[in-house]
Amino acid sequence: MEDRFGHRISYLRVSVTDRCNERCRYCMPEEMQEWLPRADVLSFEEIQRLILIAAGLGVDKVRLTGGEPLTRPGLVQFVSQLSALGCLKQIGLSTNGSLLTRTGPGGKSLAAQLREAGVTSLNISLDTLDPGTYAQVTGRDFLPRVLAGIDAGVAAGFDHIRINAVLMRGRNENSLLEMVEFAHARSLLLRFIELMPVSTTEVLNDKNFFPVREARRVLENSLGQLIPQPDFRTNGPATYYQIPGREQKIGFIGALTNLHFCETCNKLRLTCDGKLRPCLGSHLEVDLMGALRGGADDQALRAIFLDTIARKPEKHEFRENYQPGRRMIAIGG
Repeated sequence: MEDRFGHRISYLRVSVTDRCNERCRYCMPEEMQEWLPRADVLSFEEIQRLILIAAGLGVDKVRLTGGEPLTRPGLVQFVSQLSALGCLKQIGLSTNGSLLTRTGPGGKSLAAQLREAGVTSLNISLDTLDPGTYAQVTGRDFLPRVLAGIDAGVAAGFDHIRINAVLMRGRNENSLLEMVEFAHARSLLLRFIELMPVSTTEVLNDKNFFPVREARRVLENSLGQLIPQPDFRTNGPATYYQIPGREQKIGFIGALTNLHFCETCNKLRLTCDGKLRPCLGSHLEVDLMGALRGGADDQALRAIFLDTIARKPEKHEFRENYQPGRRMIAIGG
């Protein structure tokens, strides 16, 4: 699949639930979130069917997201079914990490179960190592659980574990070096991410926005000049640098300040309520659930995918006074 701007689409991010056990303001509105009724969420069978159609069009990487995907029962079995399809090179999962130590059959951690089921990589959200700040940012005192979950992920032997830290002035700008050392000690790939307008307008403002170029400058004051790694790529839009004197690489995701941010986009998003979104920073979304439950055959669903890709914008609208229509919790991380 290729859009009209030459983006080759090979990556589908699939939200399996809008529910989460944390309350991060940059993802969820501060007021009480009303969860979708179960009937309004795609079943695992429906998601699998849509993934098969996407795979037939060239998608070979899928990332399961939420909300918090580990709150949905049956996820491990679903991953096993996806892996058995044989059409995906990578199955990733994005999580806050707080549930990875839960034990199941045979006393195995949820991290170990996911790895055995076929998950190849984990993205774990961790914005700070300070317990007080963590509780302020997430609304939950879960930092010890998350740190234990990261260690469980390391022990499970995933191909890749990436730590995603959202930059927030007044919250975590003084802990960047500590985060780098934490990731280095565990051989994890750390990425710093700019705030994006995906929750409510008051969350992202001049007071709390902390650009990646400033974060890089802070780190260089302690670590020395970071070495660009233009040939090092992952599935996302991060720009990577190597730390002098180490093998360690760190990434920066600057959706607002990087003017080339969208040039390598290769993804679509499927929300848990069955909307296909070609761009996070655009209100455009197409209803797949209605067609799916209305009796559409695979050819008709395939046509919806192709039509959505044909309408994929060249770049996001975040720099154009973008007003979020749906919260990140409802779109998928």
